[in-house]
Amino acid sequence: MSGHGRLALGAFAATLMAACAMLPLVDPVTWVVQAAFLLAVQCGVGALGRRVPLPRLLTVTAQALVMVLLLTVAFAREQAVAGVLPGPQAVRHLADLLTAGGDDVGQYAIPAPATPGIRLMLVGGVLLVGLLVDTLAVTFRSAAPAGLPLLALYSVAAGLADGAADWLWFMLAACGYLLLLLAEGRDRLSQWGRVFAGAARSRGGSSGGLDATGGRALAPVRTGRRIGVLALGIALVVPAALPALDGGLLGGTGSGGGKGGGGGTISAVNPLVSLQDNLNQPDNRQVISYRTDAKSPGDFYLRILALDRFNGNEWRASTRGLRDVPKRLPTPAGLSGSVSVTEVRSTFSASSSYRQTYLPLPYPAAEVRIGGRWRYEPEGRTLVGDDGETTGGAQYTVTSLDVQPTSEQLAGAGAVPAALLREYTEVPESLPGVVAQRAEEVTKGASNPYERAVKLQDYFASNGGFTYDTSVDSGTGTSAIARFLKDRRGFCVHFSFTMAAMARTLGIPARVAVGFTPGTAQADGSYSVGLRDAHAWPELYFEGIGWTRFEPTPTRGSVPTYTLPDAPSDDTADPARPEADASAPVAPTPSASDSCPAQMRKQGECGPSAVPGVAAPTAPGTPTGTLFGVAVAVVLVLLLPLLPMYWRLRARARRLGSTGRTAADTTARTLAVWQEINDTAWDHGIPPDEALTPRRAAERLVRLGRLDTEAADAVHRVAGAVEQVLYAPEPRPVPGLVEDARAVRTGLGLAAGRSARLRALVAPRSAVRVVWALSKRRAALTGRFRLPSRPAWARRPSRQEG
Repeated sequence: MSGHGRLALGAFAATLMAACAMLPLVDPVTWVVQAAFLLAVQCGVGALGRRVPLPRLLTVTAQALVMVLLLTVAFAREQAVAGVLPGPQAVRHLADLLTAGGDDVGQYAIPAPATPGIRLMLVGGVLLVGLLVDTLAVTFRSAAPAGLPLLALYSVAAGLADGAADWLWFMLAACGYLLLLLAEGRDRLSQWGRVFAGAARSRGGSSGGLDATGGRALAPVRTGRRIGVLALGIALVVPAALPALDGGLLGGTGSGGGKGGGGGTISAVNPLVSLQDNLNQPDNRQVISYRTDAKSPGDFYLRILALDRFNGNEWRASTRGLRDVPKRLPTPAGLSGSVSVTEVRSTFSASSSYRQTYLPLPYPAAEVRIGGRWRYEPEGRTLVGDDGETTGGAQYTVTSLDVQPTSEQLAGAGAVPAALLREYTEVPESLPGVVAQRAEEVTKGASNPYERAVKLQDYFASNGGFTYDTSVDSGTGTSAIARFLKDRRGFCVHFSFTMAAMARTLGIPARVAVGFTPGTAQADGSYSVGLRDAHAWPELYFEGIGWTRFEPTPTRGSVPTYTLPDAPSDDTADPARPEADASAPVAPTPSASDSCPAQMRKQGECGPSAVPGVAAPTAPGTPTGTLFGVAVAVVLVLLLPLLPMYWRLRARARRLGSTGRTAADTTARTLAVWQEINDTAWDHGIPPDEALTPRRAAERLVRLGRLDTEAADAVHRVAGAVEQVLYAPEPRPVPGLVEDARAVRTGLGLAAGRSARLRALVAPRSAVRVVWALSKRRAALTGRFRLPSRPAWARRPSRQEG
């Protein structure tokens, strides 16, 4: 095996062995098989590029492009152009997966499930580290610095993992690095010739062999060993110096403290990541079925979590501490004993394909009976799966409170605690002034927060001229809110987020709840909740009542009775008969029905593709011009490596196709053919030497190119024609020069071999003449403008004037 081959194999093995340190972090570990296969393909492309051989920069570029193509095929094949090329939709899908993976990393405890986002992060990280290692150790023949990316890969795993077998992964990663160093040492020794190390060494330190050469040859090995020992020492110290990262996959952000843990936190994550990944279908697939003894099923919303942080770009859930699930949940914050409360008992059954870590519950839940590993977040009164626990196939029973406040109780609510008021009325500085201004206009004449809240709800739901429209581009940032107030068209995300933001400007604590509307009544008395029942609604806080639901979205959900004029405190609706619109599509994203535009269906914004709680883009969508620009950029990147070949083909056609009858034309044509022969030889590894005469240059080309008799005669004929047009009193045309040039090219290709012919075609060395031509133009401007000197790689080699 050649030196490059040994180094490439060592780089592949070292990267894969270091990547094994990530195995304890994710379950199952099948991702490493996929990573190993893709890494082998990527390293194989590098080995092929070096064998051609391609320039170093071109080899690295080819590997990077292959890495992008591999990740596209592996994770975004359906969105890719022709299933391979990373078009705009594929790039968007990969970005969404990375965002979801980052959220999953912050959510799950170790070992985290191998969700598509986490798998992309793992496989992509291994490929990136593998590219760096291969570039440093093989392409640039410097294995010692390649330990840095390997060290980074191991240090991340060592800092996050918590187990007694960490030393095993360290030894595996260390052996991979030492294997790489030994491969480089052997390659360096091979460059000195054969080393005889078997002779006995005398006491004086000399050997019977070639001591001086052997000592010089062993110096690189000793240097590599010292660097290796230093890097391994750093690898031992760095993990020990890292702070303790327990809990979640990124420490302090996991959904639990692991098995038997008592702490843990919940981070701001997408509550429906698994729903998006597993149930992204255009039909209204069932996710939950339940039975309940609630008197008013139309108000029986299933709440997943609340989004209580608005940073100007999106609404997100705060990072909260988790606890063990108590047998009886504490009384909801702010709820007094004077408010009428009825206990409701419900049994739920989640679909096996509906897998996410947040448990849908009626709000406020008082008691939850469910098997598995679940944790409790008190502020939002939510249950979160721990250690990979999800809702898939879950069976659980919930006792909830049906809080029935009167309008008088809401209007007479007491003062909100200062800490709660400060936290839940915070708005970003980027919020447009029109939001607060419109809120003041809408609530003009209201005498208390309750009346202001009702006026806001009525403004959106009935008398403000707003229309429920699924064709409106999604967006949750400040610009989207201002646009929604102007255009007055949108779906539940726009209505709930905008009302919550306006309530906060009025000093009313507000947040946005994410979950499902009651669903559709079935013949057996149960209720079916589908994908299109996903919904978002605002919750406003009133002291003495607590967090209270409002419904600003027109034609969706049900308006709470305590917001209706002269509404009775009890609901006498038939429990077997849901609200007329309970079965209507109420997803926070457009429905996948025929009313959903084709463009939104392509972008995955129909059905459950863009649920609330996601880090939604603040822009209204990707303009067509941007998509076209991205597509053009991808095409240019793919075609860029082929530009030297294109220039060379054009130059050959121009030189061999010149015509003319005058003496000047004859001279130009002969010299063009001679230059083509010299450039062809250069492309095959024989650089030109302008210091030689045409005759001596022809002899040199025949000797170095190992040309056969026919090709050698052709070179000499063209050289003679060049001498004739340069030195004869009257240049005479010589027939057959074009055929001679083609014969020389064929002879050079046969003597050089297949790899050299491929290199001469794809990456011709003579293409550097383009750089030289630009340098001449640049030199003309140097006297007029102060321009920096050109880089060394762009300068002409000695005696090569082209």
